[in-house]
Amino acid sequence: MSSPESGEPAQEQPGSVAVAGESEATEAAGASTIAQTSAPEVMAGSLGEYTRIWLRRVRSGESGALPVVIGLIIIGAYFQIREPAFLSAGNIANLMTQAGFIITFCMAQTFPLLLGEIDLSLGFNAGIGGAITLWMVAVAHPFPTWLAILAGIAACTAIAAIAVQAAIEGLIIVWLRIPSFVVTLAGLLGLNGVLLWLFEQTGSVGLGGVIQDHNGFINGLVSNNVSPTAGWIILIAAVALAAVYLIFRDQRRRAHGLSAPPLSVTILKLVFLAAVGLALVLILNHNRSSGVIPLEGVPWVVPIVLAMTVVLSVLLGRTKFGRYMYAVGGNAEAARRAGVNLSRIRVLAFAMCGLIGGITGILYSSFLGSISNNIAGGQYVLYSVAGAVIGGVSLFGGRGRITGAVLGGFVVAVIYNGVILLGLGAAGQYIWTAAVLLAAVTLDALARRGSTVT
Repeated sequence: MSSPESGEPAQEQPGSVAVAGESEATEAAGASTIAQTSAPEVMAGSLGEYTRIWLRRVRSGESGALPVVIGLIIIGAYFQIREPAFLSAGNIANLMTQAGFIITFCMAQTFPLLLGEIDLSLGFNAGIGGAITLWMVAVAHPFPTWLAILAGIAACTAIAAIAVQAAIEGLIIVWLRIPSFVVTLAGLLGLNGVLLWLFEQTGSVGLGGVIQDHNGFINGLVSNNVSPTAGWIILIAAVALAAVYLIFRDQRRRAHGLSAPPLSVTILKLVFLAAVGLALVLILNHNRSSGVIPLEGVPWVVPIVLAMTVVLSVLLGRTKFGRYMYAVGGNAEAARRAGVNLSRIRVLAFAMCGLIGGITGILYSSFLGSISNNIAGGQYVLYSVAGAVIGGVSLFGGRGRITGAVLGGFVVAVIYNGVILLGLGAAGQYIWTAAVLLAAVTLDALARRGSTVT
């Protein structure tokens, strides 16, 4: 090539060569970063490669459920050392029943958090749902149990999405740009007042601010147990369904030319799932009664929570609504330009929070055997946020899974159970709750920082 002025061959510019080299190096570094932070299931071709990619993800800040598992082991070991009865069959059964409503609280809060929002009114909304359900089955001429349950759930959904969230909270957040924290704080105070008003309207049913649960079905949702034989059947069915789903999903991905995890990784996951289930069923099928009447079996709340986990995981991971949730939480402006209706997704997210909150209120009523007008709505909101964030749901939106919220909620439940077992009282519960919430936010911030640095 010649110089346009002299006609002599143009001298090669050193700077241009350096820039090209830097560009290639930058691209290579970028490709390496992507490989390191990609899901091991997608990038790995063998179990060993899966392990190496997973370790790189941990070092880069994408630790997944590892902090939850480590934290659970440390907390469990601490309580076991302080109180040897912590890992007894009786206390593990108590832990399962206590964990039920805490985990579902975390599930409910996951939906607003995925959008970078928060619902502070969740606790009292759940209390209203429980109060409506128990009132309907406690009146002189009780309503059918199924109708009372549907009414409680529907009321919470309506409060969260239509009566309050859609008409007031949802639209205010979307149109007037007022933070959901402020709006749902007003909802917390307002729904506390609504709950007190509801108890005033119940007359003799809610005398003293408490509605007793005399309905056998509702009371048995948490306190009754599955028979030992049924427990084994549920475990075998759950593992078999998981195996069929994972194997056929991987085969379908490979048939369409997409990446899929190695078969050895899938088998390892199934073995881990089966081992955890086997240990749990073995322990809970042990007779926990010191009397003549045996007390054994898995509490009904366990398969209920398991079923909710599967349904909500499919909703977020396999539907258009779930994809839109992650898109809006990750980058709302980009999602809007792609044609996503932000207002609709946000209102639906709060509606799902209310719906699951209604289920939680019924489980909470079943756990206590009653519902009162002094429910600790604010404290349970803290539990829900802490559990979800500990499980990997980002406070800033766009990241997290229902299974993570389940794990995080179980950590909170373990702390709740251990504090009660040690007899630390209300003071200890509040201090532990504060510590867990602070740890949750710190873990989320460190994960984001590590991911950004990488």
